Amino acid sequence: MTFVNQRQQMVAEQLETRHIDDPRVLDAMAAVPREQFVQLAQQQSAYNDSALPLEHHQTISQPYTVAFMAQALRLKSEDVVLEIGTGSGYGAAVLSRLAKRVDTIERIPELASQARERLKQLGYSNVRVFVGDGTSGLPEHAPYDAICVTAAGQTLPPAYAAQLKPGGRILIPLVNWSDAQTMTLFTKTGTELKKRELGSFRFVPLIGAYAVSPADR
Repeated sequence: MTFVNQRQQMVAEQLETRHIDDPRVLDAMAAVPREQFVQLAQQQSAYNDSALPLEHHQTISQPYTVAFMAQALRLKSEDVVLEIGTGSGYGAAVLSRLAKRVDTIERIPELASQARERLKQLGYSNVRVFVGDGTSGLPEHAPYDAICVTAAGQTLPPAYAAQLKPGGRILIPLVNWSDAQTMTLFTKTGTELKKRELGSFRFVPLIGAYAVSPADR
């Protein structure tokens, strides 16, 4: 089976059957060649219903998780998005097909460099890759319509709300008292954030100056 056929099967069997029904998200997932974003030894597993390992003890999320987050953000074609945790660049590639521009920040320089080159070679010209502490966001390029965090934090870093436009959305997995991770959507209304929990997921830890609660710093 070709990678194109595997991709179509992934959309039909892993996404549509699990309530991913936004046509734009499904089209994006069907278009982005996931096999180009995994390690060479993992290419035959690129469309498995699972996360896969990357260098530096990082992971590329399972296709369903990427699609779920993209759908939950309710992106419009004119939106500008900040992604925290570039990894291989796969998530940014998916988001780039839904938004006007994606700024993505990665704390590991080697991963950022690889992702930048990969995205360039594949023609994702509306993605900019930065290196830095993702918990600080990118204040020099804010505000953003949406912020997508691909690692689990103990608390919501304050920079995100400050860098979000009115009506904007933040999606982040948060660790609760039992160490479970809950996907959490914040919507900015005026100066307040409305919170909605969307279910349990599993991510690598969010690392940075503001990844933990103030009492723990």
